[in-house]
Amino acid sequence: MPTIVSHAAVPLALGLGLGRRVISPRLLAVGLVASVLPDLDVIAFRLGIAYSNQLGHRGFSHSLLLAVLLAALAAIFASRLRSAHATAFVFVLVSAASHGLLDMMTTGGLGIAFLWPFSEQRFFFPAQVIRVSPLSIRRFLGPAGVAVFTSELRWIWLPAAAMCTSLFLARKFTPRRTA
Repeated sequence: MPTIVSHAAVPLALGLGLGRRVISPRLLAVGLVASVLPDLDVIAFRLGIAYSNQLGHRGFSHSLLLAVLLAALAAIFASRLRSAHATAFVFVLVSAASHGLLDMMTTGGLGIAFLWPFSEQRFFFPAQVIRVSPLSIRRFLGPAGVAVFTSELRWIWLPAAAMCTSLFLARKFTPRRTA
């Protein structure tokens, strides 16, 4: 998996790039939470649930279904998030689904149950370019951690920065419609 910090790159890039008029600070905060929430499934290890189990790591919590449910919840509370219903739904959907999509690009693990409950198959993208993060703190603070951060910088943060910059420039240089 990418580090939990790097899962935040997608909602950050979209939120900052689109600006406060489109993505309120409250909605951005919910998108950030939705982007990291799937990794709470690591508690399954402590509960004795096997990695390969659909309730295990990278199982149902990384599915598109969970992303849709989180997005629907955001749409229900859109007014509290100071957002339009459709904006809240799409932003949280993209934020939550990006977690599984990024994990599908990692170099390790068993894959992602992205289509659960419709399929129990676990998926990877053909190009697995993001170094999987070690789960042990000791390994994370060593050379393996440096390799992960270098990989994430190249494959997550630089593309996210480019997307953010593109959205920002498009917003700044697109003439506003007047009613």
